[in-house]
Amino acid sequence: MIGVVGGGQLAMLLVEAGKRRGVDVVVQTGVNTDPAAKKTKHVVLNDPTNVEGTKLLAEKTRLITFENEWIDIPSLISLENNGVSFLPKLQSIRPLINKITQRELLNSLDIPCPDWLPIPLEESSKINIPPDWGFPLMAKAAKGGYDGKGTKIIKNLKQLQEFIEVERQEQWLLERWIPFDKELSIVSSRDSKGIIRSLPIVETYQSKQVCDWVLAPAEINYDVDLMVKNIVASLLAELDYVGVIAIEFFYGSEGLLVNEIAPRTHNSGHFSIDACNSSQFDQQVCITSGINVPMPKMLVDGALMANLLGLQSNYPLSITQRLNNLRNIPGLNVHWYDKEEEKKGRKLGHVTYLLKNKDVLSRKKEALDVLKKIRSIWPTS
Repeated sequence: MIGVVGGGQLAMLLVEAGKRRGVDVVVQTGVNTDPAAKKTKHVVLNDPTNVEGTKLLAEKTRLITFENEWIDIPSLISLENNGVSFLPKLQSIRPLINKITQRELLNSLDIPCPDWLPIPLEESSKINIPPDWGFPLMAKAAKGGYDGKGTKIIKNLKQLQEFIEVERQEQWLLERWIPFDKELSIVSSRDSKGIIRSLPIVETYQSKQVCDWVLAPAEINYDVDLMVKNIVASLLAELDYVGVIAIEFFYGSEGLLVNEIAPRTHNSGHFSIDACNSSQFDQQVCITSGINVPMPKMLVDGALMANLLGLQSNYPLSITQRLNNLRNIPGLNVHWYDKEEEKKGRKLGHVTYLLKNKDVLSRKKEALDVLKKIRSIWPTS
């Protein structure tokens, strides 16, 4: 039996993967109507940030893993010091829970990432932006940003000044704007023996700074593929990381740059549930429960994954009608998270379609044709 801190869709998909392996998953969540709580009989009904709840979770489980990285490491270290086992280890996660320490880690390893500056919290401090940066700039919250939250595009000096005056009480960083041709992502795992396994690198497509759809595998050359995997290996070795990790990249005229690192399963790896012999969640279950970890491989030539986000309250089709219409698309796999409320922009589910064409151009066209059908039923938020 393994434990997971958090009760959202990533925990839910982990519970489902555990069932396929005969592994029970205990979920720590504050609400028994959360997606993961509905899928398991084993729930510690306690807010995921509450260390006392995690202590109760530890009494029921062999190892504890996390749904997301927004954890209070100082509180959890007291449990670790008293014999509670976390995976990944807290020391491995520590540099990754804050985007500023992420950037510092990348810089220390000479791993390319966008030029950046921290925004000082002190009122008297000035930000000296290099003259060659220009505008726009990207501002990112050091903690807590996801699905387009915690990011802001700064278009001119006036907007920058206004932003600093409003947001200075929180930790943010500024990033030089990066022109790119593709956004790439890889989900990898590392087991206790140090063996690294990776899902195929994918190309992600964003809408309003939220992942809209994913195409697997990405159309990249051998050199890019090799560089991505070398970066993964360097990071995981440096952190002595055991578990599943996701790394997002920009790729274009400035080469390959790391955008963000997530020490967990990731939206860009959802295609693996239907398209691979071992999904990202299966990797997490196997590593956490001590089962032999399979080498993940694509079972098909390609896959499309599209997110289903909450729409405005006056949208003419009900959720039930939309889901029924999606299920009528031949070959479409619907994964519904069963959340209690539809809020605009909230991730409610995803769909996967296994592509049949072998050559890259035909496969991309096939994906776009299917995506058009999906978005005619369930548009982007």
